[in-house]
Amino acid sequence: MKKLLHKWRKPVQKTIPTRITNETVAEHRERILAGGRRFKYPMQYARHRLVSMTIVITLVAFLLILLVGWWQLYPAQNTNTFLYRVTRVVPLPVASVDGESVKYSDYLMYYNSSAHYLKQSEQLNLNSNDGQLQNNHIKRKSMDIAIANSYAAKLARELGINVSQQRIDQVTDDDRNTSTGRISQETYDASALSILGWTPSEYRHDTKNRLIRQDVAYAIDAKAKQQQEKATQLIQNDKAIDFDVLAKELGGEGDAKVTAAVSGLVPRTNQDGGLTRAALSLEKGGLSSPIRTSAGDGYYFVKLLEKTETQVSYAYVRIPLTEFNSRLEALKKQDKVKEFIKIADEVETAR
Repeated sequence: MKKLLHKWRKPVQKTIPTRITNETVAEHRERILAGGRRFKYPMQYARHRLVSMTIVITLVAFLLILLVGWWQLYPAQNTNTFLYRVTRVVPLPVASVDGESVKYSDYLMYYNSSAHYLKQSEQLNLNSNDGQLQNNHIKRKSMDIAIANSYAAKLARELGINVSQQRIDQVTDDDRNTSTGRISQETYDASALSILGWTPSEYRHDTKNRLIRQDVAYAIDAKAKQQQEKATQLIQNDKAIDFDVLAKELGGEGDAKVTAAVSGLVPRTNQDGGLTRAALSLEKGGLSSPIRTSAGDGYYFVKLLEKTETQVSYAYVRIPLTEFNSRLEALKKQDKVKEFIKIADEVETAR
């Protein structure tokens, strides 16, 4: 009986000595490690879950930022400075022309410049009825400029046309010559910022765009080149030829019509794309060779009529460039120009 009771009696648990000695150190170490094992494996699983949740939250936040940014730029058409800076870093498209992307940053650069001028110089409230009309007008104009610049850039690559930094520097330097004299670079930059809202880099970017368009327009317009050569031959045959007669001889219709006019007395520092400078280099009655003005709108021939110490008067014949605009209009009719934002017509806004 005693043996049975002893058998069923619960074993007495050994008490762990509180004092650590050389004999009990191993036992204490094992006890501590055993207690820690309870937390090791659950923490591993929690860490993996934490990493997974962090990745998911980051992706969702990134997608939300993209969605908000897309909505602000395309449906809402937000034009604030922050989004403009974003589009300068991220080359987002606002349209496409013949497969060439039109940068949203270029569109905003021209739009913000026009809006800045209307607000600062014209004191126009763009939220008023008249302001809304003007707002849609400058949006349309800015989009057209950005599309034309992108198409010109595409043609320039195909034709191997490049604009050097030295040429941009030269044009910028020439722009500092005003009708009242030459201004400093600091004054020039401050004026561009005040009137157009452009920094020096933005002004140089616009200058590069204009030069590329000019070079492309001259390069592809074979008809204007032929008229220029014909005019050169007619002038060589008759140095005293009347410019009205010359224009009539060259002919043309619509935008391609060759025209003749007289400048009247203008200052010697007149900014007209280089025509005044060409006239000043001539003797009275003298005729110039073909001139490509900085406006890039055609070939010019100049005849000096009169010049004084402060003024000059000249006659000129203009042979316009039309091929670039004709090609662009043809692409629009072929539905090869696609805009990714909707710009309301001025008539729709007025209603």
